[in-house]
Amino acid sequence: MPREKLLQYWPAKLEWYELVATILWSGIKWIDVFKLSKIVNRVIEKKQENIELEDLMNIKGIGSVKAMQIISAFELAKRYFIKDSIIVGSINDVLWLVRDYRNKKQEYLLSITLDWANRLISQKVITIGLLNQSLVHPREVFSPAIEDRANSIVLIHNHPSWSTYPSENDKIVTQRLKEVSELVGIKLLDHVIVTKGDYFSFSENGIL
Repeated sequence: MPREKLLQYWPAKLEWYELVATILWSGIKWIDVFKLSKIVNRVIEKKQENIELEDLMNIKGIGSVKAMQIISAFELAKRYFIKDSIIVGSINDVLWLVRDYRNKKQEYLLSITLDWANRLISQKVITIGLLNQSLVHPREVFSPAIEDRANSIVLIHNHPSWSTYPSENDKIVTQRLKEVSELVGIKLLDHVIVTKGDYFSFSENGIL
């Protein structure tokens, strides 16, 4: 049994399906734990980091409890053993990530998506051109964040004019996106306006 093997050897000695069998602990009436774990393992290999609770619960013999045990094991591994991610913990981290956009001659609106620990998931260009509420649709802003399963986002756009002061459009767009962020459950941590030599943070100035 995998539990006895785990007690005798280091976990690295166990095959993937044996590790899954250890988490499952037992099978069901019509299928033993090894056969069940191999089925689960095939789903894990296919979905990898995109695996969801429903993927596991669709397997005959895997109920909500066993599915939650597996998902929780994945989440614990991500939280404690993924150490090489970029942490966005300050405005300076944001400025470093968007350094190539600070002197662009067109306006770029970018989003930085973050996980629960403020680790960078992705950085994407949302729009190119003047930041106008009729052009910046919340769907375009939050779709990448939803796809990334982000916990929060930071928005950044550059001002080619070299003035960091937010326009009325900037304020309207930011307020609208703040309201949408509360509806979709993804925090809007900040909206930062950048130029080559300066920046303006909506959060630091208390207007977000």
